[in-house]
Amino acid sequence: MRNKRYTGAVSTTDDWSTRHSVLATARRTAALVNVLSGDDPDRPGPAEVAHVTDVLRAYGETGPLDLTARDVAEMRTGAALLREVFAAHDADAAAAVLNRLLRAHTGQLRLTSHEGRTPWHPHLDTDDDAAWDEWFLASSCMALTVLVWDHQRPPGGVCASPGCRNVFLTQGSGPERRYCSRRCATRERVAAHRRARSAGRGR
Repeated sequence: MRNKRYTGAVSTTDDWSTRHSVLATARRTAALVNVLSGDDPDRPGPAEVAHVTDVLRAYGETGPLDLTARDVAEMRTGAALLREVFAAHDADAAAAVLNRLLRAHTGQLRLTSHEGRTPWHPHLDTDDDAAWDEWFLASSCMALTVLVWDHQRPPGGVCASPGCRNVFLTQGSGPERRYCSRRCATRERVAAHRRARSAGRGR
């Protein structure tokens, strides 16, 4: 259970709001989906408690987290469900997946301040002490829902590089993003160049 996740007063409301904004929550969702899926190239293999804790700390969680191997296993199920949102090809498909997840896995929208330890903010889990997997799925659904609402398109994608299944967020305008990182994009450009050179030599 997520007992006493916020153990002290926050430094400023602005600082807390930045660390727990919709965009920050969505970025945390992508990072957790990747590490829980074992697709993070920096953390190969099945997710460990320490890996998930590292991501949570990086995205602003404070105090004792008390994650267990069972928590991580249950969060992995949520990560598989959330991956479907990132794999959606258009806003309609993303909305359909999110509506299904919201119906099946979240509670009623409510406001909480964690007993005065944080600014008021919305939650979709059933309780401040909800299990980690419920909190992860509910908070992620809310953030991704807002992004679909705000931008009228899928909130992200799945890396187009063969052998990489990382998910990523798409933000801003410009060319459609296809890769999770510069590393994957560069690897695919190099591979395409080599294929073109090999094809040229074969003529």
